[in-house]
Amino acid sequence: MAEPIVPQGGVLLGRVRHPDVAHPLVVTVHDGEVFDITGKRAPTVRDVCELADAVSHVETARDRPIGPLDEIAANSRQQTRQPGKPYLLAPVDLQAIKACGVTFVVSLLERVIEEQARGDPGKAKALRGELTGLIGDDLSALEPGSDAAMAVKEALIGRGIWSQYLEVGIGPDPEVFTKGQPLSAVGYGAEVGVLASSKWNNPEPEVVLIVASDLRIVGASLGNDVNLRDIEGRSALLLGKAKDNNASGAIGPFIRLFDGEFTLETVKRAELTMTVEGEDGFAMTGRSSMRQISRPPEALVAATSGAHHQYPDGFALYLGTMFAPVEDRDKAGEGFTHHLGDVVRIACPELGVLQNRVRPATECAPWTYGVRQLMADLSAAQLI
Repeated sequence: MAEPIVPQGGVLLGRVRHPDVAHPLVVTVHDGEVFDITGKRAPTVRDVCELADAVSHVETARDRPIGPLDEIAANSRQQTRQPGKPYLLAPVDLQAIKACGVTFVVSLLERVIEEQARGDPGKAKALRGELTGLIGDDLSALEPGSDAAMAVKEALIGRGIWSQYLEVGIGPDPEVFTKGQPLSAVGYGAEVGVLASSKWNNPEPEVVLIVASDLRIVGASLGNDVNLRDIEGRSALLLGKAKDNNASGAIGPFIRLFDGEFTLETVKRAELTMTVEGEDGFAMTGRSSMRQISRPPEALVAATSGAHHQYPDGFALYLGTMFAPVEDRDKAGEGFTHHLGDVVRIACPELGVLQNRVRPATECAPWTYGVRQLMADLSAAQLI
């Protein structure tokens, strides 16, 4: 039997592309079976997440089975997918896709190194040693924006090593950016894309919060915020080019909705593990502990949306990662970078498994199904 990709228990919400239906299906999972719960009350995942009784809606709507999860998951792997069978999509649809960066001390230091190295991985090792010698672990217990953090800021400025990444890492305002447009994320089994011009890049295993338009945090999923380190390192103004490309963001396998057993406090204790396996025999493991995040998740949500910025369809928010690979893969001192064909597997006991294979962004399936087509298909099915 195939390895399960979902946690034991929990209220799961997702999307499936079915060959017999024009529009994506809104689905849930129960006892290993996938159920279609698409209906007029909530024809999109966005609509389910806006409901005050989302959990009970999902649990009572599972009356149309469409197949075993293990079969649908197996067919979701893009390189072996059979188009005449259903497969998983990213579990978000109309929500904006936002992301936070530099929310863990380890990744903060690596971002400073990227900037100082100007995208040259060969300079990273020397810079890493220099910065660690200057900073040590001084930042790990700092509350961003606090008086103590501002004192460290002044000390670092005096040493001549202040950075835009340190500003968002320990300053009052976090980094929040747009990772992609609604419907642009890929799901479990899909290929994720890197630009051919990038020679230094890596996966970023993250928790993704699902937030309704009224700022209720209704659930969570797993995400891979594919990162082009050399491009971002050349200039922060290239963040869009580094982060938002074809198939550059994966979310899945499902949203786990908050209920009495799974809550935001559970997310704050989550431990993510990651493996990267290359066609060249290379293997790497990593982890990201939500216990080490520098800003509370609810503070990141508040920085994203409120009186200053509304999202009428809600949003998905990548929370950042502590994973910053420094293990050499090709040449000594140049650290890790993806090879085409790498299989990235991100796992969390409470959220399941998200697995994707790395390809050039230009060779991943193009994003062609947008909001206009979704609305047309739902209208044709008399769901809206």
